[in-house]
Amino acid sequence: MAGRFFAIRRYLAAGLCVLSPVTPMLAQQPIAPVRSTAAWGIRTYSTPTVPPVRLSNSDRLASMVRAGKLYLTVQDAIALALENSIDLEVARYGPLMAEWQLNRAKAGGTLPGVPSGASQSQSVASGQGVLGSQAAAGVSGGNSGATSRGGGNATISQVGPVTQNLDPTIKGAFTYSHRSIPQPNSVQSITSVLVQDQRVYNASIQQGLLSGGSVTLSYNSNYLNENSPSNVLNPSVAPRLALQFQHNLLRGFGVAVNSRNITVAQNGVKNSSLTFRSQVTAVVVRVLNSYYALVGNHETLKSTTAALDVAERLVTDGKRKIEVGTLSEGDLIPVQAQAATARLDLVNAQTALQQQELQLKSLLSRNGVRDPILASAQIIPVDRLVAPDQAALPPLQEMVEKAIAQRPDIALEKANLVNSEINNLGTKNGVLPSLQVFGSTTNSGLAGTARNVPGSAPPDAYFEGGLGTAVGQVFRRNFPSQAIGAFVQLPIYNRQAQADSNIGNLQIRQSQLALQKDVKQLQVDIMNATVALEQSKARYEAALKSKSLAEELLKGEQRKFELGASTPTDVVRQQRDLTTAQTAEVSSLINYTNARVLMDQTLGSVLEANHVQLAEVSAGKLTAAPSVPPVSSDQK
Repeated sequence: MAGRFFAIRRYLAAGLCVLSPVTPMLAQQPIAPVRSTAAWGIRTYSTPTVPPVRLSNSDRLASMVRAGKLYLTVQDAIALALENSIDLEVARYGPLMAEWQLNRAKAGGTLPGVPSGASQSQSVASGQGVLGSQAAAGVSGGNSGATSRGGGNATISQVGPVTQNLDPTIKGAFTYSHRSIPQPNSVQSITSVLVQDQRVYNASIQQGLLSGGSVTLSYNSNYLNENSPSNVLNPSVAPRLALQFQHNLLRGFGVAVNSRNITVAQNGVKNSSLTFRSQVTAVVVRVLNSYYALVGNHETLKSTTAALDVAERLVTDGKRKIEVGTLSEGDLIPVQAQAATARLDLVNAQTALQQQELQLKSLLSRNGVRDPILASAQIIPVDRLVAPDQAALPPLQEMVEKAIAQRPDIALEKANLVNSEINNLGTKNGVLPSLQVFGSTTNSGLAGTARNVPGSAPPDAYFEGGLGTAVGQVFRRNFPSQAIGAFVQLPIYNRQAQADSNIGNLQIRQSQLALQKDVKQLQVDIMNATVALEQSKARYEAALKSKSLAEELLKGEQRKFELGASTPTDVVRQQRDLTTAQTAEVSSLINYTNARVLMDQTLGSVLEANHVQLAEVSAGKLTAAPSVPPVSSDQK
């Protein structure tokens, strides 16, 4: 009888679908950040636009509601949940963030570059002007006003296994200053107050090396005009071009060490898909359990309705027999009590159905029952509870191997173990002492307007001119300078690095044991799921046999009652036993379905068993059309 009911309902739903034209499903707006389309120089400094969150449901839900009813197959329920689940919408941002974290890792770490313009704004080139001459001679004349905020370009402060800045960095600074400097000793300046007009230009480009070093090309130009009559070149300009490098040879040396963050971020992109798969699996499992629980509630409602109908017929027949004198009023009391109990059971079944429907609606909608279309719709499940499959399960070892290969949580544990080993390259390398080599080659120039200074020889004509003359000296390498050096740092006890390395190794050992423990527990979970599946099959077979016998007993008792060979109490008792047997059958079917879902979840095959494509779920739009085609806008 139940089979014919579901068949009729399915055919009616299919007939309605034929009469309704299919409307195309509109794709949801993407959530990925959108890069600027401006020119390269502007795009680099433009923040990508992040679309707003999607708070509305997909078009699939509204298109499936017909005359206040939502006919759902289990595949429709899964599709709606995968498109509208807030948990999955949150999880969809995980792979996007992993991609940007990889992009960040490819940029490397920070590396101090050339000093800022402020640190050179009040300095002059060696040999330029009064103060430059004093600095070149190693003496100081008066308060120069200079402040030390950073070292020169040759200062190397990047040590240890910290990844260099892999993005080229261009820096520039321009400073104009006018200074009045008192001269307590005016032998050289020949003035009691030295007045300077100075313009300083600084520019540099720096590139970090993944092997553990960096290269910097810097240009500096100083223009100076002083009131000192002792300057043979005034005003003057002093450009300088320098190429500097530094590289780690022990700590922080090697591509594997410096690219470990990039490798971990690349693995993070892969791991984000595993995390998303876990979230999708959890949503599908909740939908399956909720959907089949709702199907069970409908079956329970049918059985309780039938029980109430039988009880009310018995009450009516009993009253008629009382009128003709074939039944006493005392014999009618148990029948009336059973009718009241059946009415209460019906109310409880209706309440349970409504509660389960609300729970399923919450899974199908992004805003729950606040959606007016879904709030007023009645969910009609089309699929029914399926009898247990009698096919034998694969061998235990085969199921364990399948679970290890498919379970995303096991794959995540393995991936995290690999990342820990990659990160441990840094702590292992950090145990080494710090040894760096650095070097620089510098080309300088100097030119200005020649001035006659009494008692001093005129300046060499080679230095007469402007900026072009000085820059020509730089590129002709007329005044080259080279430097090379090494930096060594040897911690005496090196306890910090030793501790970091050993802690990392011990944590890896813990992770290896935790993975083995989870694999061992996986075997136990599969065995428990197998036992639960087999027991649910046995319970269903027993419940089915019990229901069949209860139906036969009730029919026999009703025939005896009609012939006057039975009492209403006996009929009521048999009806109560049938209701109990029907409830037990539905419960056993639900238990079997839950056990089947649990087995698929344990084996990591929930998505494959329910035909879920992870790429479609990630995009937020499933291409499969609803089992009940959507209604057009003029038919809603």
